[in-house]
Amino acid sequence: MKRRCVILQPSYIPWRGYFHQIHKADVFVFYDCVQYDEHGWRNRNQIKTPAGPQWLTIPVITKGTHTNCVPIKDVRLVPNNPWKAKHWRALRQNYIRAPHFKRYEPLLEPFYAREDAMLGDFTCDLTIALARELGSHHTQFLRSSALPASGAKTDRLLSILMHLGVNHYVSGPSAKAYLELDKFAAAGITLEFMTYNYPEYPQLYGAFQPQVSILDLLFNVGPGAPDYIWQRI
Repeated sequence: MKRRCVILQPSYIPWRGYFHQIHKADVFVFYDCVQYDEHGWRNRNQIKTPAGPQWLTIPVITKGTHTNCVPIKDVRLVPNNPWKAKHWRALRQNYIRAPHFKRYEPLLEPFYAREDAMLGDFTCDLTIALARELGSHHTQFLRSSALPASGAKTDRLLSILMHLGVNHYVSGPSAKAYLELDKFAAAGITLEFMTYNYPEYPQLYGAFQPQVSILDLLFNVGPGAPDYIWQRI
């Protein structure tokens, strides 16, 4: 019997492909012990607006921390910064007329009233809440920083997988370029690479934009969101 695992860096309100991987996983590991990438998706994502896609970026402390070395788990939020109020205002302004905004408002608004010190605490908790809302109730969530991960690259991933006792690893397609596939075979762990081929769904504001936050999908189609992620695949 396959016991599936996904290991991904935590991200801020990620796109639907991220949640598809969560749904495939028996165990999902937030890969927070690796290097923070300053211009990636760890602290930002896009929403759709009448003027086109808009970035929502969480301000983090980077000066004096050597961001090329700091692990994601150690990235701190800028204190006394009103970004949560700004993000929530942007979500309300741009999606208040979406068919299902009111349905998810009670879930989301408390997150934008929280007082977090660490980026990972906020993004991981919000991701878990959204995954549960989408129906991924079977998935166990862990953080790699709480596991005995060792080595680098493929060896580090394998150390996590073997510690968890899983035998099937689900990865994004870009990982084909750098994963050492022979090591997975030697460890008795099978591999599956995602194919992202999702249908369009009704959106506000003109032409369809596929690379936006999961919130866009939820606000526009509500409980039917899984139909546009895994139920039609």
